[in-house]
Amino acid sequence: MSVRVPVLMYSTAVCPYCIRAEQLLRARGVAEIEKVRIDLDPERRSEMQVRTGRRTVPQIFIGATHVGGADDLVALDRSGKLLPLLAGESA
Repeated sequence: MSVRVPVLMYSTAVCPYCIRAEQLLRARGVAEIEKVRIDLDPERRSEMQVRTGRRTVPQIFIGATHVGGADDLVALDRSGKLLPLLAGESA
């Protein structure tokens, strides 16, 4: 499977949910994940909160689509919708 859209993940250094989300994305063929460490950059934390309306990490974007957190990513995968989203296919 070819990943055709960028993946961005807001995260922190010691976040088990971030690690779980990254493992799933890698297992589905994502080679590059743009990680934004909000624990190191308070401005990016504010950016994340404005973009998502959420305060927890991870917050994951696949292309322009806000997927949500790790549980949301797992649910998307289980429903069969993650791979098409990664391939850039419209819903």
